[in-house]
Amino acid sequence: MRCALVIPSWVPEDIFSSKTAGSQINYWQPLGTLYVASVLQGAGHEVKFLNGAFITHENILKDIRQFDPEFIGIYSTTFGWQKAKKTARDIRRGGFQTRPYIVAGGPYPIAVQERCLEDSGECFDAIVTGEGEFTTLEIVERLHAGKNLEGVQGAIYRSNGQIVKNQLRPLITDLDSLPFPARELLGDVNLYVPPPATYRRKPVAVLMTSRGCNRRCIYCFQMDKDRKSGIRYRSVGNVLKEIEHCIAQGYKEIKFIDDTLAADYDRAMSIAQEIKARKLDFTWFASASVNQVDRPLLQAFKDAGCWAILFGAESGVQKNLNTIKKGTTLEQIKKAVNAARDVGLRVSTPFMFGIPGETFEDGLKTIQFAIDLNPDIANFHAITPFPGTYLYDNLERYGSISDELTDFTYQG
Repeated sequence: MRCALVIPSWVPEDIFSSKTAGSQINYWQPLGTLYVASVLQGAGHEVKFLNGAFITHENILKDIRQFDPEFIGIYSTTFGWQKAKKTARDIRRGGFQTRPYIVAGGPYPIAVQERCLEDSGECFDAIVTGEGEFTTLEIVERLHAGKNLEGVQGAIYRSNGQIVKNQLRPLITDLDSLPFPARELLGDVNLYVPPPATYRRKPVAVLMTSRGCNRRCIYCFQMDKDRKSGIRYRSVGNVLKEIEHCIAQGYKEIKFIDDTLAADYDRAMSIAQEIKARKLDFTWFASASVNQVDRPLLQAFKDAGCWAILFGAESGVQKNLNTIKKGTTLEQIKKAVNAARDVGLRVSTPFMFGIPGETFEDGLKTIQFAIDLNPDIANFHAITPFPGTYLYDNLERYGSISDELTDFTYQG
């Protein structure tokens, strides 16, 4: 089948303040969508990827009309849901030669599930409620065979005017079984750059060596809400194979976007040591939790080409760290930052304001803590109760929120 995977059109001002967008703008390689694409391609389906970060809404519709897909998957965040609906609605009105089957996926559909279908009228035929690779493939295979979606795990769909919710699909445990993301669909890879000052060389590839997190920060969205699956790891060999694949494609830098690369200390050490042993020519940037690193590991990162690391500091007040269930201490933050800087890594420490119970004075203490910590980069965000997080699910304990989904950015 001809399959189009779409990220709706957007502009920086949709996400960032117009006053700061220029210094914050970034374009990530959409790994989730690219993984879905590679699985569909592996099964023999033709895939076209359209990224609205670089294509206007009108041109997305034009490209879809020319491609004439039988299946369309549209990605949606919370703040992007209105644009996802508009994209689907305008496709429906477009007078296409083939009536495409339109499915929504991404963080927002995963979080609110059938509410997406209830809210979207007839725009969407189905949504994917978890990891999208094999659910999307099964949907496409069913459609290709002329069958309905009865029993397709991870799918919620319309049937004879009713919304049918199938069982959730178990999370993928063998991540090595997945093909590498279909980065060849990206077009000009030099357009995909992380935030300013968080990369050194272009083009930059984004890579995940694991999925999931076993921590319970109240603002973090995890499909595995009960943390039953914990962290699912790819093998070191599989990770190195993808690194070499990226280098062969011409990438000069890799940004590892695991929630924390150091959750398994020995595995993280092995990855670093293997990168160094193979003399792989690329620079890299990673994130880690401050209570999972020490100087030997950070030195191994540095020796393997890592030039910068992000530690989620979040607050300079221990009470606030306890409230968000960060599981770290101010002393651990100081120790990790100092160790990283001692071995020559640049350090980035994001902080957040608006933590439940935080006072204005607490905010000033966080600013002073950041100054004393003296990282290379400190940035500050508003804590955001994204749908699917503990914070969102327990709103009545904390206050009220905006009804406008477009406000659900890191600064809205």
